[in-house]
Amino acid sequence: MAPRGQPARPTADGGIGDAPHSRSVGKRGNMSENQVTEWDGAMYKKILVPIDLADPDLAKPAVATALMMAGPSEGMIRFVNVLPLTPVMLAEYVPPDFEVQQRKAAEDALAIVVKETGLPSARVSSTVRQGGIYQEILEEANSMQPDLIVMSSHRPQRHAVRTYFLGSNAGHVVRYAKCSVLVVRN
Repeated sequence: MAPRGQPARPTADGGIGDAPHSRSVGKRGNMSENQVTEWDGAMYKKILVPIDLADPDLAKPAVATALMMAGPSEGMIRFVNVLPLTPVMLAEYVPPDFEVQQRKAAEDALAIVVKETGLPSARVSSTVRQGGIYQEILEEANSMQPDLIVMSSHRPQRHAVRTYFLGSNAGHVVRYAKCSVLVVRN
């Protein structure tokens, strides 16, 4: 090690001094050589954007943010909408093809969102899932392996805690996702 007040000298392997934590030139952080070779500077290659089609205005900031984040890296965006399961007690009061109609309407609405992004079809896709909202978002994230999830959150109605709590679905996704999550508020 260099004496106190003296600058550290680079070593032949690119490390600094004889410090045990010095790293070789060409490595970034804790990345292995293979990861460095695969890394091409793109920060977000795959972005998942959950959309609540019942409140399209709430989704607009998340969509705009995802487009901004994916733009520089030519990343791919996948939109997901989750349809709730029809409660058993209501099943006899809805038409037999109710879930098929719901899915078709959601797929059509997502197709409009996809078209409005202006991205080529190779960079944007969408899917409709059915089940619990945060569970299905997390399942889609597990299958897609995104680098980032960008989602909107409903603001809590009580003014005293407005900036403290997230909506319950966003909170669960933030807590249990295996990738970074960006929560966008209006």
